[in-house]
Amino acid sequence: MTTKHKHDNPILVTGAAGAVGGIGRNLTEFLLARGHKVRALVRREDERAEALRRLGAEVVEGDLTDLASMHRAIEGCGRIYFGMSVSPAYLEATINTAAVARHHGVEAFVNMSQMTVTQMSITETTDSPQHKLHWLAEQALSWSGLPVVTVRPTVFLEGFFLQLAAPGVRASDELALPLGGGKTSPISAVDVARAVAVILDDPAPHIGQIYDLTGPESVDLDHYARVFSEALGRPIRYRDVPLPAWSESLRQAGFSEHLVRHLSAMAELTRQGRYDRMTDTMCKLTAEAPTNMRDFVKLHAAEFKQRGPAHSFGLSTSRGKPAGVSDGNWIQTMPGKRWNTILRLYNPLESFFDTSWRPSEIELVN
Repeated sequence: MTTKHKHDNPILVTGAAGAVGGIGRNLTEFLLARGHKVRALVRREDERAEALRRLGAEVVEGDLTDLASMHRAIEGCGRIYFGMSVSPAYLEATINTAAVARHHGVEAFVNMSQMTVTQMSITETTDSPQHKLHWLAEQALSWSGLPVVTVRPTVFLEGFFLQLAAPGVRASDELALPLGGGKTSPISAVDVARAVAVILDDPAPHIGQIYDLTGPESVDLDHYARVFSEALGRPIRYRDVPLPAWSESLRQAGFSEHLVRHLSAMAELTRQGRYDRMTDTMCKLTAEAPTNMRDFVKLHAAEFKQRGPAHSFGLSTSRGKPAGVSDGNWIQTMPGKRWNTILRLYNPLESFFDTSWRPSEIELVN
């Protein structure tokens, strides 16, 4: 069967080999459904790359920080979606990709940034090294002369409220997160991908714009615990765990110091009320309401199914805790490949269950 395409030139999607639920993977599907050719950039050839080919995408292997890779990826593309996981190399990757994009004269460069950048300036920053890299990347793109569209989502539902929260919900019926009484308005990465697809479908009206994306409500974790209870049909409570102990649990899980500092800064900013923010941009861009927490939890109910404390990760309750060890310092884990699956934080550039996953490759935004 011959597919009719809107344009002869493909759209480049970086991070396309991410999980079902990730931005790159979903964006690829949305653009193909709209009749566009898609060139999907992946870091390695594996079953996910082959799955993208089956969807109808052209797949290229490459590295965002490698000049030759990005020439191969960008040449012939008219529009680009750029997104990358949390990494010390983020700024290098952004500028490398932007330089090659400018050389090839692309008509649109959609940059996936972070909403905290909205609160940053030449005199204001945060304790997250990743936030600073995003702010600097936006500065560089603004100087580049490229036709840039900036998308700044808030925290992803799939991050803090699925991969970080699910172990505690499974093991002890609690949202065990270090977010204090702060309010937050998480958004689904699938919704973000849908918004980006709208932009890339007809980018001209969006060039130079900055879009801040949030979920449909900004409330505290006690409220979300009640939503979890309703959606799962059993009582779920919120437990505000100590931030230092939570951060240390991430280090013991093998997360890089760069990533730990980023996640810890996100948690602290939430505690300070800095994530209490709302926009209606998602509705304006897509004419659809963003996914709410209840629907998200019901969609992923299997991930929250009770499995007992032996399957948990993170700051557990006192079940199985050795004598003399405080709740805040007790970590329960699973060894081997199951450990890798249980620990995995959401990352749009990687599969949930990829046993080659490395903690340094995680992106949670923002």
